[in-house]
Amino acid sequence: MNNEECKDMAHRQHVKYFMRFLNILPSSLSSHDTTRVTIAYFSVAGLDVLGAISTVSLELRSRIIEWLYMLQVHPNKETGDMSMCGFQGSSTININLDPESSHYKCGHLAMTYTGLCILIALGDDLSRVNRKALVEGVKALQTDEGNFAATLSGCESDMRFVYCAACISYILNDWSGFNIEKATDYIIKSIGYDYGIAQCPELESHGGTTFCALATLSLTKQFHRLTEAQIEGLKRWLLFRQVDGFQGRPNKPVDTCYSFWVGASLKILNMLHYSNYGSNRHYVYETQDRVVGGFSKWPDTCTDPMHTYLGLAGLSLIGENGLSQIEPTLNITQRAHEHLKNLHEQWADS
Repeated sequence: MNNEECKDMAHRQHVKYFMRFLNILPSSLSSHDTTRVTIAYFSVAGLDVLGAISTVSLELRSRIIEWLYMLQVHPNKETGDMSMCGFQGSSTININLDPESSHYKCGHLAMTYTGLCILIALGDDLSRVNRKALVEGVKALQTDEGNFAATLSGCESDMRFVYCAACISYILNDWSGFNIEKATDYIIKSIGYDYGIAQCPELESHGGTTFCALATLSLTKQFHRLTEAQIEGLKRWLLFRQVDGFQGRPNKPVDTCYSFWVGASLKILNMLHYSNYGSNRHYVYETQDRVVGGFSKWPDTCTDPMHTYLGLAGLSLIGENGLSQIEPTLNITQRAHEHLKNLHEQWADS
């Protein structure tokens, strides 16, 4: 792709691209059917950052909202147990199970977080969200180490789900299910010798999990727990992830999604302006499909909803014309965040 083709955003094509994913899941993504809520999140959030949320008709908006509430797992009717509560990832797994297997029907932290983000972006008032049950569902997933498992039915536990749990707690304006001290200790233990932050202690530093950790520290107001050396080391490690676009780890190829993961981390640390906006922008535009719409992780490869949304979010962080501003810690637009803050005020007054 030459420089001339990189100059402009195919705005109309990207809007159509996201709208397709709100109506049908292509066969190429059939393996992601059980996590369809995340695909809906990338599509709705993508339309929002494009300033095109009005493209979603009232009828479609209502259908999406009703579908999400159908995926909410409610407390056990017999015992009142709330530990399984949250949102599931797809209607294909939202089935009625016999009593012996009912414990397999449970929420998932990533689906709960992205589901709530969709509801907020679409203007829902969250009145049908069982906030108390979701908080108890979050609480049940925190481990003794301070991190979080994704679901009670058996899953890995790492920094991704610490972040999801923090976002859910912030959105619900209730931190009673999130042990902030334990989670902060886990984050600090996951800081590597190079000052990047890993999935778990003793693992390799990674741009995505560094974002998850920094956003969590910001949401929980725990930055004071880091030493000056750790903060300065983090800034250096993150700035060194830029080649032209950003990479997630040293000696790895650049990838569109890290324009957000690393860019948002730098934004949280008030350091993004020290990066090279022009090089970052040029790389992201090299991955744009101007005909069909969408962005890919690398030039001349297939586009997908995640890299399309994160590419746009990364461009938003550096002030790209025609894009709505992003609230980096929550990974939603500032427009959606204002709606959430209004909900928090209503809850406080009720």
